[in-house]
Amino acid sequence: MHTGFDGSAEEMHVSGARAAVERGYNVLAFDGPGQYGPLHREGLVFRPDWEKVVTPVVDFALRQPGVDSKRIALMGISLGGYLAPRAAAFEHRLAALIANDGIYDFGAPFRAAVPPEQWEAFEKALKAEEAPRIDEMLENQMKASPTARWSYAHGMWATGTKSPRAFIAKAVDYNLKDGVAEAIQCPTLVCDAENDLFLNGQPQVLYDHLTCRKTMVRFTTAEGAGAHCQIGASRLAFARIFDWLDETMA
Repeated sequence: MHTGFDGSAEEMHVSGARAAVERGYNVLAFDGPGQYGPLHREGLVFRPDWEKVVTPVVDFALRQPGVDSKRIALMGISLGGYLAPRAAAFEHRLAALIANDGIYDFGAPFRAAVPPEQWEAFEKALKAEEAPRIDEMLENQMKASPTARWSYAHGMWATGTKSPRAFIAKAVDYNLKDGVAEAIQCPTLVCDAENDLFLNGQPQVLYDHLTCRKTMVRFTTAEGAGAHCQIGASRLAFARIFDWLDETMA
């Protein structure tokens, strides 16, 4: 299992690893490029082709004693809800996939902020050598919103880009379009938090594109689990997630 945009392997202890161990699973938690260990130590930044990250991890897992090659599951948290499905589309040794919460298109929130008829021109400007009006707009967003300021600042660091505009240009490449989601073969659990702050609606889009055996689990605000990745209701979330995995791996 791995985290997403701004987490660490160590953080996975309370984000599913301990709960999985209590169910009797062996857990391998790891950081990929763009995440804390590789980003701090080697300066490795995010890459959208996450199968190039997961396949060596599966290779490593299979060399460990007691590992059943037919019962390896992958769980991705937060942005990992895109990264893990992307890997599963190409790494077919996985027996199960958990996307918590599911993401089909990481660029969707950025696209939603632009009128549809203007997006093509906006996307072209993202990759232009200069786009002062867009740069000014993004700088104003950062001044007005602590969330935007953090998102762009961390995004630039983790993707190795030098401006918010360049970060967004990278972010729109993180999607499961053009048949990628449809290439996932293993049983897949998609989690959906009712009031996700960042990617509301994306789990349903991912679920709709899946052609494999699939399950959707919705977490609500009424049960205290409506926040991004069910923060604040982990006991409930992991009970449901690992009940599904128990049934799937039986």
